[in-house]
Amino acid sequence: MGLVSDGLDRAVHKAFTRPIPKSAGAQMRYLVRQLKGTRAVAELLGVSQRTVERYIKDQIRRPRPNLAHRLADAVRARWQPRVREQARRQAATSTGIIIDTRARFGFTAAPGSTDDARIRHLTLALPPAFAARLFDAHQAGASEQQLRAITAEGLGEAYFRDGGRRAHGLEVEFTDVEQLDFDL
Repeated sequence: MGLVSDGLDRAVHKAFTRPIPKSAGAQMRYLVRQLKGTRAVAELLGVSQRTVERYIKDQIRRPRPNLAHRLADAVRARWQPRVREQARRQAATSTGIIIDTRARFGFTAAPGSTDDARIRHLTLALPPAFAARLFDAHQAGASEQQLRAITAEGLGEAYFRDGGRRAHGLEVEFTDVEQLDFDL
């Protein structure tokens, strides 16, 4: 995926009230319950149906590293859907989302002003409207570039234009992202 989409996923996962199952067998059993069968889990993970059955019975305890990663990602994607949706809804309607980023920001501004791009470290809260746009675009399968554009627009509004109180013609360019974290 990308920086923005992974950051949004991490932010939502922080809202979980229970940790995901730790053992491979427990993770497989959870997926089998969710997908209603071993065949669907086998197709999802790219293993045989018999391998899934062995994990369920704890005959195999330690998956290969790449399978362990796919298994954990599949469980995490389906874990506590109501809690995940509630966290998204709350961020989109009332609390907004906090962004912590270290990136290069450039501007297109009026002549005579400084528009040189420079690295800045920002931690600020985006308003709920931008959080809603980010989550809606992420769920709709928006590209990383589209998510970055929404994030840049939100950062421009919240930080550089100070909620509309300054520099109305300012366009923010969000490039060379070194770090990006979201928090609900």
